[in-house]
Amino acid sequence: MDPTLSDEQKAFQETARRFAAEKIAPGYMTREKDGHIDRALVREIGALGLIAPELPEALGGLGAPCLTSGLIAEAIGHADVNVAYLQILGSLNAKVLADHASPELAKQWAGGIAAGTALVSLALTEPRGGSDAAHLALSARRTNSGYVLKGEKSSISMASQADAAIVFARTGRPEDGARGVSAFLVPMNTSGVRTQRYKDLGSHAIGRSSIFFDDVEIQLENRLGAEGAGFVQVMQGFDFSRALIGLQVIGAAQASLDESWAYIQERHAFGGPLSKNQGVTFPLAEAETAIAAARQLCLHTLRLKDAGLPHTTEAAMCKYLAPKTAVEVIHQCLLTHGHYGWSLDLPHQQRLRDVMGLEIGDGTAQIMKLVISREKLRAGKK
Repeated sequence: MDPTLSDEQKAFQETARRFAAEKIAPGYMTREKDGHIDRALVREIGALGLIAPELPEALGGLGAPCLTSGLIAEAIGHADVNVAYLQILGSLNAKVLADHASPELAKQWAGGIAAGTALVSLALTEPRGGSDAAHLALSARRTNSGYVLKGEKSSISMASQADAAIVFARTGRPEDGARGVSAFLVPMNTSGVRTQRYKDLGSHAIGRSSIFFDDVEIQLENRLGAEGAGFVQVMQGFDFSRALIGLQVIGAAQASLDESWAYIQERHAFGGPLSKNQGVTFPLAEAETAIAAARQLCLHTLRLKDAGLPHTTEAAMCKYLAPKTAVEVIHQCLLTHGHYGWSLDLPHQQRLRDVMGLEIGDGTAQIMKLVISREKLRAGKK
């Protein structure tokens, strides 16, 4: 337990750890086969206040610091890195809704996210755009009563399970770039919306899909914020979610490490436990050090956010370093288990596949390095 945490944060962390160990961890490998997260479990997590707790109480949150969300993300990630995505996606989308939706829309959907009664996806990526979020092709044509959406989003996490999606679309001219992007709240049961799920290497419980919008009519009140402000909204949110993703994958890596330390004490070879061999313990010691360093970077980033200080550079560092480190650590843990680790019966292979996807999603390492470089060069000109 981190002694620098407040009593309230320690209580949140302990609640999340206990619930994760008892209710979430046992179903980790089963959820991969099922291909979804049970909605009853989502409601239980929401009822405990473990989804978007930083929301104000008026919107169903607890008014907790953003650091608290990070502690929860790591605790649940230790049990199931996919279920932890509920917290990351919930915090990101609830914040956009709380800040930019009408009071009625925010109360309905942000409150539903926090309660675990609503799942909302973030529909940003497009087939040709990838990380180029400023040059979207999906169009939102203005009408007398609202907008008509036409086009496709791709690689959208949890789209096939979601009740709604926050959709970023082009309301301006292509040459307007980021200034021509607006955000909309689109219920997934709206006429003209359909999804097609991908066959992925990992994260089967979450799933990715394309979302097709075939002349989808959206009311004006479903626009989030001012027209043309959507790009800024999502970029601000990513500084938060990138630190949360870092803690999410660190939790998964720590789970493999904990299992590996136990295994090398139980497994005997050459007349004693494997833990007597430095060739076995040293790689795990290195992994513990790397994970601890990445964890502290993520916690530092969230503390900067709670203090109202700039943290774009640190958030990009979290998203670059933590998934990379987690993949390397889980891989080492798999090797530490020898031929047992290569078995599908143990969770290391699934964690490796699940975490590897987060080296891509929400911004690749190359994009993060661009952000870090840009921020450092900008600071040097002041």
